[in-house]
Amino acid sequence: MRITVLGKSPSWQDVDGACSGYLVEEQGCRMMIDCGSGVFAKLRRFTDYAAVDAVVLSHLHADHFLDLVPFSYALTYGPGRGAERARPELHAPPGAVATFRRVVGAWGDEALIENAFALREYDVDAPLHVGPLTLRFQLVPHFVDCYAMAVTSAAGDGRRLVFGADSGPSDALCAFAADADLLLIEATLPAPDVGHLTPAQAGEHGARAGAQRLVITHLSDELDAARAEAEAERTFGGPVQIAREGAVFEL
Repeated sequence: MRITVLGKSPSWQDVDGACSGYLVEEQGCRMMIDCGSGVFAKLRRFTDYAAVDAVVLSHLHADHFLDLVPFSYALTYGPGRGAERARPELHAPPGAVATFRRVVGAWGDEALIENAFALREYDVDAPLHVGPLTLRFQLVPHFVDCYAMAVTSAAGDGRRLVFGADSGPSDALCAFAADADLLLIEATLPAPDVGHLTPAQAGEHGARAGAQRLVITHLSDELDAARAEAEAERTFGGPVQIAREGAVFEL
């Protein structure tokens, strides 16, 4: 399994950056986790957008889905698309259809996203299969319903990526991420608050989960990355990496 960071910013983009977005590749399958502001342009550095098989959203905040709009325009009107155009799967949390219609309908065709993608609202209690990948979901504490994801490889050793999404402190997330080969976890806040984690809390969650590797993400470039890394390493008890756009992690 190959994970490429397309965007790691919080709700405002870094300089030349993008919000939440990750490309997961396995046995020729290309799946995106989240598609926040600025992510579509970053995606095009790594693959043809029409070659994406599926997009899976963690929750319905703009910094995790807003670039579905340019993505939809490209799929609908891009050169050579026509009647045989690609229509990737889009798996989104319950309520997504109404949200997308309300957002896009404010200025145009409210069905833009659902016409461009094969849109389904996923069952949060059931596994989701995307090509050779299997996903499971866990509700985590945030300001709207938000779901961490465990992505399991089809390879015989069952390698597992856990994406913590946007989450405040959560015992459920620690249990869900138990023994993850890679835990990709947010570390948004410089000081504790609700709805998000600090780097120290992110490291603590990784340690409690027994994660093999810990990568912190959803950080602003206005914060001290070296300090965030050191705080996370102190509580994790081992090396921690920071998600940077274009970074690649392989499991």
